[in-house]
Amino acid sequence: MLRLNPPSPSIPSLTMIPRTLSVFLVAALLALAGCGKSGTGANVLRLGNGAEPQDLDPQAITGVTEHKIVMALFEGLLTPDPQDLHPLPGVAETWETSPDGLIYTFHLRANARWSNGDPVTAQDFVESYRRMLSPRFASEYAYLIYNFVVGAKDYYEGRLTDFSKVGFAAPDARTLRVTLANPTPYLLSIIATHYAWGAVPVKVIAQSGSLEAKRTGWTKPGKLVGNGPFMLKDWQPNQKVTVVRNPYYWDAANVKLDGIEFYPIDKDTVEEQAFRAGRLEVTQSLPPVKIDTYRRDFPDLFHLDPYLGVYFYRFNVTKPPFTDKRVRRALALALDREAIVKTITRGDQQPAYAVSYPGTAGYAPRARLPGGADPAARAAALAEARRLLAEAGYPDGKGCPPIELLYNTSENHKAIGEAVQQMWKRELGVDVRLSNQEWAVYLDSQHTHNYQLARGSWIADYLDPHVFLEIWSSDSGNNDTLWASPAYDRLLQSALAAKTQEERYDLYQQMDALLLDECPVIPIYYYTHVYARSPQVKGWFSNLLDIHPYKSVSLER
Repeated sequence: MLRLNPPSPSIPSLTMIPRTLSVFLVAALLALAGCGKSGTGANVLRLGNGAEPQDLDPQAITGVTEHKIVMALFEGLLTPDPQDLHPLPGVAETWETSPDGLIYTFHLRANARWSNGDPVTAQDFVESYRRMLSPRFASEYAYLIYNFVVGAKDYYEGRLTDFSKVGFAAPDARTLRVTLANPTPYLLSIIATHYAWGAVPVKVIAQSGSLEAKRTGWTKPGKLVGNGPFMLKDWQPNQKVTVVRNPYYWDAANVKLDGIEFYPIDKDTVEEQAFRAGRLEVTQSLPPVKIDTYRRDFPDLFHLDPYLGVYFYRFNVTKPPFTDKRVRRALALALDREAIVKTITRGDQQPAYAVSYPGTAGYAPRARLPGGADPAARAAALAEARRLLAEAGYPDGKGCPPIELLYNTSENHKAIGEAVQQMWKRELGVDVRLSNQEWAVYLDSQHTHNYQLARGSWIADYLDPHVFLEIWSSDSGNNDTLWASPAYDRLLQSALAAKTQEERYDLYQQMDALLLDECPVIPIYYYTHVYARSPQVKGWFSNLLDIHPYKSVSLER
């Protein structure tokens, strides 16, 4: 059972109160509830966080749920601007790039400290990258380093055993030098927004077990050491994670909050009720059935932000009938995306007919799946879907084995799954069984490929179209489809070595087209972020990645 702070007076149904009176009651009851106050009166922000985190090891996690907590506990070389996410100094006070764009030199702050008081050194970063690239550790995000740094991929794949030959060096305690294989103009954006390029306390981790093992216990309260604005105080599984000010943080004087509480609430109706009762300042989402009410009657609480992400279904292409791309493409063509965003998600999401998010840094995919809102286009897509399924040996679905669709526990994922189940039965005669798992189990099922068809999503790690295409390479730790295409891999490597943005974007067009032809994934819609936030929360800005550096956030009553 979810245990929050002592219960507060509940607010009557939002639809039953006149607008002027209801806003007053919401504000009054939030104040009565002690919004932003913990039992000790500290200035604490309380956030809905979607699910129980799998882990808090920055080099082992992959989900948004974990990322939101890790952002409070760790800081990288650079940090994102809270409004537009451009790179700002973090642990690195200054940096410079060589004229050829291949060597980055970062100069660390003299007062950068771990939360145990030890200095953060350039060697800490080098040793962290060694751990990240260790073949035995097998980090899903290792490609965010090995795709760019000299020798890193050879080390990750075991062809190079001498780490000193990888493009990382620490000439002294406060200087980190990174040598790239090719110029990468978006590298600083990656470093600023993604934890793969951060440091972990390698000496502390070694006290709990092997550096090459995951979940050794070093991330538990009393053991976890970070270098961010906050440090871990408590982790009550399935209840909350509590972080408090880190007195050793180099910029501690400018941290405005005393702490943050992250609540793993995977039912958006329960989360919304907690918000109305004054037990949360920010929700992870809103129930679709409440969106219109909030949008109309509570614009000061309602937020709908652009969000650089795509919602999709991923196939395990080794499991029949998905070994046949005709079946995969037939299912992709038979989806009515327009109906899903109009009747289920209802948050201004856009139907996705390609994998890449249109407009990312000026790039828009030209290739797209047939279909759309036009009845004639929709009919043509359905006719092609039925033809492909029959050609694959399953006319009208006859003989097609039942399909199991896996999703992580969520009312929204369930509603979409039920709609897709009906569409495929009605249009193709294909039977689908729904299966849900809790977040951590669901992640393990995907990473161990113990699934047939699974709900998935990809939220951009940085602001460049490369972020939506690199994950489908055969060696990406986040490509859990087991789909592999030598042609796609060659295009990716060519894109990494491209001399101009025009050349790079042309290669991306070919990659997008190949993804739609092979269909290892079915794009469904492009995200928006629909949520509720108390007006008392300041310094929380809309941005494409939903990243909010917590040291800039405050509560004003």
